[in-house]
Amino acid sequence: MRLVIDPLSTTPPFEQIRMQVIEAVRTGALAPGDKLPTVRRLAEDLGLAPNTVARSYRALEQDEVIETRGRLGSFVAATGDATQRQVQLAAAAYAERAKSLGVDADEALAIVRAALGLPG
Repeated sequence: MRLVIDPLSTTPPFEQIRMQVIEAVRTGALAPGDKLPTVRRLAEDLGLAPNTVARSYRALEQDEVIETRGRLGSFVAATGDATQRQVQLAAAAYAERAKSLGVDADEALAIVRAALGLPG
């Protein structure tokens, strides 16, 4: 896996790392159980502060994309597509909230389409 940070991007470096790792998991470039570089090593390779990489790893761990095993390091989680699972949970929470506010399904879907930047 090769990560590249675009210094001209409006996306913060920690988010660029997070998105690239998620994409590598989705495409199979990173498989469950694959070991990630240490925070310090990746920070050095990318020319970033270790805290930036650590923030990415914490977000990936919270999203269940990776798991940290103490001194052994960080690994791609073996729990399947955690991103898909998180999106499904978010969709279910959104649907429940929209119902509780009395928003009908068509309007709720239109709001989601607008949020995703899709045509109505």
